[in-house]
Amino acid sequence: MKNDLDTKKLLRVFDKIRQNGESTDGTYRLEGVKAYTDFDGYTVFIEDASVKLSFGFHNQYHYDYENKSQRESFDKKIDNIDASY
Repeated sequence: MKNDLDTKKLLRVFDKIRQNGESTDGTYRLEGVKAYTDFDGYTVFIEDASVKLSFGFHNQYHYDYENKSQRESFDKKIDNIDASY
């Protein structure tokens, strides 16, 4: 598998969502993107209505989506949050 995830950007975006988003029961929402961690904080989840990304210990990650256009839309949202906040 090609490593196509910029881990620094992902963690930066997670922090921006946490800092600038609306908080509800341990989850944060910003511009249609939801961010949260598992119970021990080792795995970070970032998702929208169509794509779920889990990023965990030792930089392991997994995207869950149905088609390429969903992933492209998700990536644009991530890029927009990174550039805007």
